Amino acid sequence: MSDREQVPSAPAERPAAAGATAYGASSPMTAGPDHSPGPAPARRQDPVAALLLLLAGIASGFSLLLPWLAGEGVTGLTLVKDGFASLGDGVSEVMGTGYVQPLTIVLGGGVLFLLGLLLLVPARGHRLVGLLALVVALLVTVAVLVPLAVAGWDLGFFSIGFWFAIAVAVLGLLGSLKALLSRPVHETSH
Repeated sequence: MSDREQVPSAPAERPAAAGATAYGASSPMTAGPDHSPGPAPARRQDPVAALLLLLAGIASGFSLLLPWLAGEGVTGLTLVKDGFASLGDGVSEVMGTGYVQPLTIVLGGGVLFLLGLLLLVPARGHRLVGLLALVVALLVTVAVLVPLAVAGWDLGFFSIGFWFAIAVAVLGLLGSLKALLSRPVHETSH
């Protein structure tokens, strides 16, 4: 036989290691696929979104103290008290009186304030809090738009208390969207 006709010898079989599978020997340290996970998301606060939601809650507090209608001394607190008093008559009665909007704005502002505090707690992501805040902010926005539409979009009909109610809606939307759309920051190893 010549050198070219020689068949290479088969490699010697290795003895099977403990825990060997049909795919080869497995080491006790590696149980899964051979890939390393990326860096884990860092636990962090979202101070910008928290500030916006806290300001929305503070704006709803100011709206309680200030008049809502131009030329009248009707404060937000008066509207909220009347709204809670009409709750005893039934939900359908509250819907017909127009007190549902001030109640939604003021109570929604309080909820946005609490959600803003939650954004100060370090977490891997604040998307759930952002989603909840967005739902509340959308309810507040509808509660602001309904009286505006009823007044024929005449801002002169309202006083400074209602401007703070508008601020609750705007700040709530901005803060909730910031928390919802923020991407997780990954830790870097040094």
